[in-house]
Amino acid sequence: MNHKTTRLALPKGRMQSGVLELLTAAGVRVDLGERRYRPVISVPGFGAKLLKPQNVVEMLHAGSRDLGFAGADWVAELNGSLVELLDTGLDPVRVVAAAPSRIAGAGLRAAGHLTVASEYARLSSRWIEDRELDATLVRSYGATEVFPPEDADVIVDNTATGATLDANGLEIVDELMTSSTRLYANPRALEDPRHRERIEDLVVVLKSVVEARQRVMLEVNVDAARLDGLVAVLPCMRKPTVSRLHGEEGYAIRVAVLREALPGLIPRVKARGGTDLVVTTPGQIVA
Repeated sequence: MNHKTTRLALPKGRMQSGVLELLTAAGVRVDLGERRYRPVISVPGFGAKLLKPQNVVEMLHAGSRDLGFAGADWVAELNGSLVELLDTGLDPVRVVAAAPSRIAGAGLRAAGHLTVASEYARLSSRWIEDRELDATLVRSYGATEVFPPEDADVIVDNTATGATLDANGLEIVDELMTSSTRLYANPRALEDPRHRERIEDLVVVLKSVVEARQRVMLEVNVDAARLDGLVAVLPCMRKPTVSRLHGEEGYAIRVAVLREALPGLIPRVKARGGTDLVVTTPGQIVA
């Protein structure tokens, strides 16, 4: 690998499969091969390496990696001076404070001096200061939820569903931030035209997959007399595609809409004269 190579960091662990699936959907092949820590990717000009998400942030900040996927929580925790390029929406979590019910019910300040356990030392320290709590921070190294009640009064941890907290008798008392897997760049890499062009091209294709995952293609037919009324209720990225039906006084409409809008949209389309509705899933959408 030479200085002309754009150095990409891919995350190990729970984030890895989602990122690799995203790259594959964008047409980027990733060959892990036998040397799994240095995969080969099909995009010219890139060299890749697998790192733990925390190390991705550190290496991006240090400048030994130009581009990488990491959680927003660890970027905030490690205070990395990075440029966010894309929120993939993968691995959404909340960083929360949680405590046993006896403390949660009475309130944190009423509990007196607290012991707070967390892997997020910086975020937790700032939270303690912002909430003006009388607390001592204990650094944890995984399985933070098992600390209370014997070894800590409160924890600060990430959660996707809250199930693990519930299973350990903990209630959420505050939310510090939300996080997901995002693509970051070292600011200096973007100042180099060679790196910047490759990075921007990669972001375009990845963003097209992220956009497509949020939307569906809705195709519907409508009589000419009811065309304008139907178009008026269609949300779309720009303008819908409208074409004349062969041999008929009607039109076919094609539009990309948010998937979550479908339950309310389909009845409205039917009420405005829409017929022969077809919903399909696009692979990529480039606006």
